[in-house]
Amino acid sequence: MCRAAADWVRRNALVPDIFEYLPCRSAETRSRFPAIAEAACLQAMHLVLPGGTILAGGQALPEILRRTRRYGWAAILFRFPGAGILSRLLYGAFARRRHRISRLFPPV
Repeated sequence: MCRAAADWVRRNALVPDIFEYLPCRSAETRSRFPAIAEAACLQAMHLVLPGGTILAGGQALPEILRRTRRYGWAAILFRFPGAGILSRLLYGAFARRRHRISRLFPPV
């Protein structure tokens, strides 16, 4: 599921190679981003912004959408009252069930 999500982001990125994808358990991830614990990385996606700010899970979603071609408009939805809470709840529910959800989609 994580690989499919990364592929979706890669296909829809506003600028080619605007995102870099690193596995949670890689030595490169640990050395470049020591502030991201492996356990936290395994629980949610993390987005490191150019200034060094780290966003995880539902917090990262609006920033990722903002950097896509077709879905940048959807980032505006996260500005509505309560959207942050809803985003965290939905992301958490999805993340907890990601292994079951991934079985619904056959490998490519």
